[in-house]
Amino acid sequence: MGLTLEQIGQQAKGAEAVLRTLPTNQKNKALTTAADYLMANMKMLLEANHTDVEYAKENGMAPGLVDRLMLTEARIAQMAEGLRQIAGLEDPVGEVLSMKQRPNGLLIGQKRVPLGVIGIIYESRPNVTADAFGLCFKAGNVVVLRGGRDAIHSNHAITMTLQEALAKCGLPPEAIQLITDTSHETAAQFMKLNKYVDVLIPRGGAGLIRAVVEQATVPVIETGTGNCHIYVDEFADLAMAADIIFNAKTQRIGVCNACESLVVHEKVKDALLPKLAEQLGEKQVELRGDKKSREACGSILAATEEDWGREYLDYILSIKTVASIDEAIAHINKYNTGHSEAIITQDYGNSRKFLDEVDAAAVYVNASTRFTDGFEFGFGGEIGISTQKLHARGPMGLKELTSTKYIIYGNGQVRT
Repeated sequence: MGLTLEQIGQQAKGAEAVLRTLPTNQKNKALTTAADYLMANMKMLLEANHTDVEYAKENGMAPGLVDRLMLTEARIAQMAEGLRQIAGLEDPVGEVLSMKQRPNGLLIGQKRVPLGVIGIIYESRPNVTADAFGLCFKAGNVVVLRGGRDAIHSNHAITMTLQEALAKCGLPPEAIQLITDTSHETAAQFMKLNKYVDVLIPRGGAGLIRAVVEQATVPVIETGTGNCHIYVDEFADLAMAADIIFNAKTQRIGVCNACESLVVHEKVKDALLPKLAEQLGEKQVELRGDKKSREACGSILAATEEDWGREYLDYILSIKTVASIDEAIAHINKYNTGHSEAIITQDYGNSRKFLDEVDAAAVYVNASTRFTDGFEFGFGGEIGISTQKLHARGPMGLKELTSTKYIIYGNGQVRT
């Protein structure tokens, strides 16, 4: 029988006292040891994941979600490499951000400190288990994980492996804990575990994120779904545009930074869309567009209003034609989820306008939205892509997993 949430919380607080002041060299040794353990236990991890994947397929899980759930030797190696990268990053804990002297002689400064105990609720992404541990641990935090039912065997195997690595290094294995009860009732209780959990981060679809935001009494850092747009400007290099769209849509369909919506300037629709449809046809991508896009390419199906705001996580792409960059920006800002948006253009003024006016965590010029990722940004992984505007926005690396406290030096001052 698994531990109760109360017991998990107590163990987390006990481990937090150790991690809060753990020297950087010990953190780094534990992270590299954990990476070695992932590689050494690869066969066991793959077997556990195979159980989850087969169950998912038998129950009709969509291909994009199965891909998200699946581990391969390469993906496990990438998880291990992510931990090694985190070990090589600068430790944010203890950084003094400022130190100023007041007229009364007090020295007042700010210093980075861990958040404490971080709770993460996520769906069928077993790589999140290792990424979350690595980043939280390097930033001096304990992490309590509640993964989805679909990935329970994978998550349990990864957690056990990481706990063994911590024990090998003489550190509390409770620095990472997995809630093995995947019921909605336990998840709801976890969201209210204020006594032990300092912040809650949901990672998953719109329904999960909405449930956490609405139900939690623990403070929440909201990560968002990804209705990511690519706008092909009238001054775009169309060959570049087609290659970027193909990559952003098809490289991995079940991820939040995949392109779901295409916006095309009407002056280039006739030259772009037939060739793009042919290229995307190699991956059997279904295109759903407005009237003007369908006139340019007969294989495009009719889009509905729902299509403009939908995160498909599938081989489907919506297409909207516009008469100006202002119309494109207005459409994107109306339907996007604040995640990642891109413009393809050779016009400097339009690129600057797009960067300035599009409201999203990451905005690109002439590049795929697939780069919105902590690993690609050099963070050694990420906790998630924050689409809110408080504390953290975009890929959440080490600094986003810390808080600050004021430190004050005096020599006998009293307030009058």
